[in-house]
Amino acid sequence: MSEYIISMFIDDELDLDDKIEFVEKVHGEVTFKDETISFLNQEKKLRQGPVDRVPHVVTSFPARQRFRIFHPAYVATAALAVAVVILAFTFLVQQQTEPSPYRFVIYRPDVTQAEITGTFTDWQRVPMNALGTSGYWEISLDIPKGEHRFTYILEGEQRYADPTILTRELDDFGGENSILSLNNKV
Repeated sequence: MSEYIISMFIDDELDLDDKIEFVEKVHGEVTFKDETISFLNQEKKLRQGPVDRVPHVVTSFPARQRFRIFHPAYVATAALAVAVVILAFTFLVQQQTEPSPYRFVIYRPDVTQAEITGTFTDWQRVPMNALGTSGYWEISLDIPKGEHRFTYILEGEQRYADPTILTRELDDFGGENSILSLNNKV
């Protein structure tokens, strides 16, 4: 403990009350005074410049080290770590949401117009293609992995849930949306 106080004194890290306590201790204890003078002599030699040999007395100051959170090395390390995390997260999200083609098909020979709308089109209507006169309508869209809501619009106004997808929910317009889940595995 005395090494710590001496170190604080040498480095001028004591406040006035601590300095008063230090001076009183130096005058009151001979061993403390001798130890302080020894450390001050070592400090004096260190400040004079390079020496030919290292002193045989090596002291350690295990006391509290000053931790500066804004030290340039700490800031650079933290910034690098944040950048790595952001890049990794961006890569993983991009990999999971990479769109892939998905084909939608319905059989409605009774209609002359079919469209699809959903979360993957930002609820904009996209016309479907009639497959000749077979009654089938189809479209292929690039859709990211995940869960999507959609519905077909027939004849420009009739909402029609996909009969091949059983998972559905009521929408805000009195109809049903089909819920398409494209799994996240590649």
